[in-house]
Amino acid sequence: MPHPLIAALAGGVVVSCQPVPDGPTDSIAFVVGFALAALDGGAKGLRIEGVANVAAVRAATDAPLIALLKRDFDAFPVRITALLEDVAALADAGAPIIAVDATNRPRPVPVADLIGAIHARGRLAMADCADMEDVRAALAAGADLIGTTMSGYTGGPTPADPDLAFVRAAVALGAPVLAEGRFNTPALAAAAIREGALAVVAGSAITRPETITGWYASAIAAARPLPVLALDIGGSKSSAALVEHGRIARRILLPTDRAAGPAAWLATLADATRGWGHHAVAAAVSGVIRAGMWSAVNPATLPVPEGFPILEALGDNFAVPASALNDAQAAAWGEYRHGAGQGQDMAFVTVSSGIGAGLVQGGRLRQGAHGLAGHLGQIPFPGDRLEDTASGFGLARRGATIDAREALAADGPALAAMLAELARGLVTLQAIADPAVIVLGGGLGLAVGFLPRLEAALALHSATLRPRVIQAALGADAGLIGAADHHGVGWADHHGVGWADHHGVGWADHHGVGA
Repeated sequence: MPHPLIAALAGGVVVSCQPVPDGPTDSIAFVVGFALAALDGGAKGLRIEGVANVAAVRAATDAPLIALLKRDFDAFPVRITALLEDVAALADAGAPIIAVDATNRPRPVPVADLIGAIHARGRLAMADCADMEDVRAALAAGADLIGTTMSGYTGGPTPADPDLAFVRAAVALGAPVLAEGRFNTPALAAAAIREGALAVVAGSAITRPETITGWYASAIAAARPLPVLALDIGGSKSSAALVEHGRIARRILLPTDRAAGPAAWLATLADATRGWGHHAVAAAVSGVIRAGMWSAVNPATLPVPEGFPILEALGDNFAVPASALNDAQAAAWGEYRHGAGQGQDMAFVTVSSGIGAGLVQGGRLRQGAHGLAGHLGQIPFPGDRLEDTASGFGLARRGATIDAREALAADGPALAAMLAELARGLVTLQAIADPAVIVLGGGLGLAVGFLPRLEAALALHSATLRPRVIQAALGADAGLIGAADHHGVGWADHHGVGWADHHGVGWADHHGVGA
């Protein structure tokens, strides 16, 4: 039969009431308050550090209590109940269970001697272990309880997640195991119980307001959209805009010197926006972005040398984190996040002098294995690219004006042929990607009267394949807003929220429960 104290802990949470040293809650009154509040919430036991705290909590409750005393040594790395006199002081304070650092590291007193002293005072011994070697040695020395407390805290970087494999392996030896160390959510605590742990120790996530608040503050700060400088580099003009919360706060428009090349274009934009206070730069460009390299798909639109290192050049010119997208893909994301296609699987198609497109499916911008996803204008139908027949280029080839107003006013055979080709392209896109809606942008696509004529051309196709087409809401700003917003999704999630969450969890436990 297990000892009654061990049986009392079974299937429960043990709350470690250890304030941040010298913090606002580092007082006996707060420790007692945390302890009683934990018991009111259903805790089956407490873990208390310090002789005075143990005595005060013991006087306030007879709940199972695991006591420890931390010291810092110049010559030894161990901190938890490392001396025989510590054992005696905790026992005199009324501790029924005393925890010791049982790791295989240099120490002033052997683990076996500490456990022997605990038993000599009629108390139970808990061994705070880092690995299975520690567990076997502690059990051989007579430890009554095993804690996984020190896993991840005896050298090297502290992992973000708790060591469930260690819990499982320790349980397999048949000893009562308290899962401890980074079990900072109810779900992780439940996972430890499913692995066979007797109980779970939780500390910083319950009793350290500074730490808990820090997790929230770090996550919110990382998630908050900071000003992003968005660039849209086109064949005749380039724009730069400061984007905040999906809105443009400041902008500048410059001519694109086609002969100067991409390095000069970026340098010009960097000079023009110096001092704008942006924290990142995101470029929307005509062509393909692949592995940080920019290449033209149609050099007639914008002459970019094959494999221009755009991310490197952005970093050199702007000295902030950088990202780059195809301009139509950026516009697709902008319309999905802040425009006409919000919350839907959608395609964005821009119809102007050329044709660009982007896809958002399942809440993600699809760029494809080679950056080509959505490049509708480059599909041959047959022989000629759709961009050559169903855009301003197509109107020009048929001898018509590419001015949207004039072309629509004339409403001649050139426009009808162009619309027929575009309708065929959109039906093909619907058959391949099956978006809920196709959002139409670009100088021609947004012209008054263009959509009704396009819908008439689409009506000649099967209703099964006929897409729902609506006009874009963000106009020419879609690419700027989308590039800035996607930088937040693609870059900040990995370098912002993820860092903050793991940094917060790992730091808190290292300085609280596990240390």
